[in-house]
Amino acid sequence: MMEYTLEVIPLPVSDIDRARDFYRDKVGFHVDIDQEVMPGMRIVQLTPPGSGCSIALGDTLWDTMDGPTPAPGSYQGLQLCVTDIKAAHAELTERGLEVSEPVQYTPEDGATFMSFKDPDGNGWSIQEYRRRATEPLHELLAEQRRQREG
Repeated sequence: MMEYTLEVIPLPVSDIDRARDFYRDKVGFHVDIDQEVMPGMRIVQLTPPGSGCSIALGDTLWDTMDGPTPAPGSYQGLQLCVTDIKAAHAELTERGLEVSEPVQYTPEDGATFMSFKDPDGNGWSIQEYRRRATEPLHELLAEQRRQREG
């Protein structure tokens, strides 16, 4: 069976440089690509630390896709996971990010969240998933693959 990995999510923004600076400086994403990848098409790709999925910002990126162009700020519910939400909150506020206080909905692992918006209003949540400290997702997926092929 073919594996399908989610690795890049295009994100609608109104100003690529402002968004790049925000995600790099305030959220701590790594800038993987910032270049004109073909004549007239600039792409900025950024990856959260430890993630296998990036976001892509582009001025003419949407021209290459079928369907309507999403408005800047129209994406909501993008989600990051961390193993220690208090440490993440401290790190992000230290960088100057306006992020909500963590809210624990139940004591179970995975039930504590905080949120922020980018300069265009795209909405993100951050979920504490403590289990990932001892069971990284990439290791669990590799084990599942070995069992399937086994």
